Amino acid sequence: MEDNEIEGYLRTMMADVLNREIYPVIDKLRMAEMDNRRIFRIMSEMVKGLEVMGKLPDSVTIFGSARTKPEDDLYRTARKIGQRFAEEGYAVVTGGGPGLMEAANRGATDGGGESVGLNIVLPKEQEANKYVKTSLSFRYFFIRKVMFVKYAKALVIMPGGFGTMDELFESLTLKQTGKMQRFPIILYDKEYWGGLYDWMRKQMVDNGFIGSEELELFSITDDPEDVVDRVCRYCQAQKEPYVSYVEHDEFNERT
Repeated sequence: MEDNEIEGYLRTMMADVLNREIYPVIDKLRMAEMDNRRIFRIMSEMVKGLEVMGKLPDSVTIFGSARTKPEDDLYRTARKIGQRFAEEGYAVVTGGGPGLMEAANRGATDGGGESVGLNIVLPKEQEANKYVKTSLSFRYFFIRKVMFVKYAKALVIMPGGFGTMDELFESLTLKQTGKMQRFPIILYDKEYWGGLYDWMRKQMVDNGFIGSEELELFSITDDPEDVVDRVCRYCQAQKEPYVSYVEHDEFNERT
């Protein structure tokens, strides 16, 4: 065998060793390093969120569509609800984006209250609306969701799309399973939510997937003042200190 053939054979053998043995190990080390960095980012977001949200006054989280325009009736209604909560001394928490989130934050500003936006970092950047006073930006949806409910006295769900539905059903699941205090979850606009309620009753209840009493985990109204009154009545009946999102051992201690 000539020298060039030996050299070619050695190169082939070395490449095979690298591909089979060395590169996979390097890739695993890189993945482990990325996971470690991710863990610290998660911890950092959680700690920062808890520090900021824990200092707020009693708060109400309002969910709803990012696509609603200022000239729409729903925008004006969300603004009114946000203002009324601010006038009652509540901080108003939203996802910080446009549409109904902006309307609720705007109303909180109108009412001289604390206006909070919990923004999410997306490939197509979503900027916080200009009516947010306290702004937090999250990389991870699940941490942001914890912040929405952990210190909230109530959730108000305005009409919206996939994101609003996700937040609604996750909150209902937390309430159903006892991972969250049984505070009010109020859906605004009977026309919008009525079809979903009928479907849940006919399909989920009638097929035994949920009990009929579980439809009482939320309520539906068309009256902005009723939204605020329900939350105020609930809060007046509660004992302090109050944290809505708790671990089971904490929950048992509080009940």
